[in-house]
Amino acid sequence: MDAAGVIGDTNSGPQDEMEFDSNEAAYEFYKDYAKSVGFGTAKLSSRRSRASKEFIDAKFSCIRYGNKQQSDDAINPRPSPKIGCKASLHVKRRPNGKWFIHSFVKEHNHELLPAQAHFFRSHRSADPLQNDAKARRRKILTALSKQYGAYHYTGSLENYTRNQHDRGRNLNLAEGDAQVLLELFVHMQEENPKFFYAVDLNEEHRLRNIFWVDAKGMDDYSNFSDVVSFDTTYFTNKYKVPLVLFIGVNQHVQPTVFGCALITDDTFYTFSWLMQTWCLSMGGQAPGVILTDQNNALKAAIASVFPETQHRYCLWHILEKISGQFNYLDLWHDSQGKFSKCIYKSLTEQQFDKRWWKLIDRFNLLQDEWMKSLYEDRKLWVPTFTSGISFAGLSPASRAESLNSFFDKYINVETSLKDFVEQYKVVLEDRYEEQAKGDFDAWHEPPELKSPSPFEKQLLLVYTHEIFKKFQVEVLGAAACHLKKEKEYEGLVSYIVKDFEDNEEFMVEWNELKAEISCSCRSLEYKGYLCRHAVVVLQMSGVFSIPHKYILQRWTNAATSKCCIYEKFDDVQSKVRRFNDLCRRAIILGEEGSLSQESYNIALGAIKEALKQCSDVNNSVNSELRINTSVHLAVPQMEEDDHVSPGIPTDPAPVTKVNRTNKAPKR
Repeated sequence: MDAAGVIGDTNSGPQDEMEFDSNEAAYEFYKDYAKSVGFGTAKLSSRRSRASKEFIDAKFSCIRYGNKQQSDDAINPRPSPKIGCKASLHVKRRPNGKWFIHSFVKEHNHELLPAQAHFFRSHRSADPLQNDAKARRRKILTALSKQYGAYHYTGSLENYTRNQHDRGRNLNLAEGDAQVLLELFVHMQEENPKFFYAVDLNEEHRLRNIFWVDAKGMDDYSNFSDVVSFDTTYFTNKYKVPLVLFIGVNQHVQPTVFGCALITDDTFYTFSWLMQTWCLSMGGQAPGVILTDQNNALKAAIASVFPETQHRYCLWHILEKISGQFNYLDLWHDSQGKFSKCIYKSLTEQQFDKRWWKLIDRFNLLQDEWMKSLYEDRKLWVPTFTSGISFAGLSPASRAESLNSFFDKYINVETSLKDFVEQYKVVLEDRYEEQAKGDFDAWHEPPELKSPSPFEKQLLLVYTHEIFKKFQVEVLGAAACHLKKEKEYEGLVSYIVKDFEDNEEFMVEWNELKAEISCSCRSLEYKGYLCRHAVVVLQMSGVFSIPHKYILQRWTNAATSKCCIYEKFDDVQSKVRRFNDLCRRAIILGEEGSLSQESYNIALGAIKEALKQCSDVNNSVNSELRINTSVHLAVPQMEEDDHVSPGIPTDPAPVTKVNRTNKAPKR
């Protein structure tokens, strides 16, 4: 059979009767087959004829074929995907020039990933016909819909007391916009019944506010509800689409959408309705920290709905407003450096107060009402007051650095609602594609060590790729730091660390008894991992592993696991110890077994039997884990009384407070 006749049907795999015009044609067929099944390929070996110098033999394999070849003493071992897989295709050339299949091993010893096959290096192609981005997105979207589809809830809430100024207000929609929104929601629920939306109607039953979130957003929130950014940029800047967003960040430092809304105004009523509706969609689970713009109505609504949530202002929001205010007063050129020192370099509350009032007095701002409100809210935005709170990178110093800005490429001031609806689908597809790539890299593209640092080795397999690379920069940057002990009192040691790369000094405090460390650069609070200044202090203090409390589970490969990261970390360390011990014993067995044919046969038989028993045990354990996981993921059907049809207002109900809970959300 000629391979050209079956190239479109690669799922069945190579067949004995197939022939190819060349070894390259055989490899292309094997690549197409591998892509459809879900593994990467490599050219393993080839051989030429001594007489004709033409290729007569070639072997292709799965990228996980063979075993790692590296010394245990290697300082910086190169990462390798090889895990002993045997899957391969061996072809040979006939005298007539045709190539035939000499042998084909189909079985793999690892998971196959057909939905993510395009991420393998062997399947990356510049040919748009071979690398159709839209087709990939649809494939991932369909797979995720099946994964997250569990149950269905839509609702309409009409449960807050309005004042007389709220009467008659409604969304200013163009003709046909309401129909566009309805079609979007119907389409989303057809793809996944778990899609959630809610509407708020005014007295004339016209649309006032609307909120929606897809199934992926709800699932991500269950794992990353520790920090949420509520972004009102597009509404505040008077875009055509009055859009507000609930944004989070996943373990790969990728933004994830926890919900979208179109709002009529920025009153207490609107924000209260929106916060309670959003919390309802998330199963009643309040966020740990919520970041917003400075707005008194929003501040009051969050305090009412989420009394136990830490509310803070996004730093870039405040800094933009300060620079805008001072530019308006023609003072920014003279005050920028001084305000930066006041905000970032104040180590204590007293030091901040002293510097702040000195600046206010210098620039005659004592009567400025906005500056007064900024000082009153200082505990909500000044870094000095954020000790012990992690923002996971969602509160940078500028909008350009903010993860929220990823939406800027999909929407602008002139974007209509119809255009936005089309863009929203693209946003979801891009988010799914990006996360799938992050998950793929975590398991198939291990990062490289760049130093012999014990900190780097400790977190190589713990952190996800993106966080490990960021932390790796800090480990390498520690070489450019010099520390000097400042003072010591009852186990607490203070150091001044000179960072020669940034030409700045930072204060680091280390408490050996409590294994606690802090730095004035506040990398841990704003980024979620230790800085180079803390790393160099740990090194000089004789501590060669990062304390567990500073390894946030949200940044690890176990981020979505229900097990604690400490348990996972201990598992990794135990596995390494067992591996090293078995390797040493295997070397001794090899030396003894190679002395005679009899001893070789005994050793080989023992190895084969032990390998079979270990494989059986591990497969049994994995099967039990899968069964237990499927049981825990089962979701009961909702009672009919809990269902509220979309677009139908319910009876008024008072505002309820939502408490934080560690329990799994029950939607």
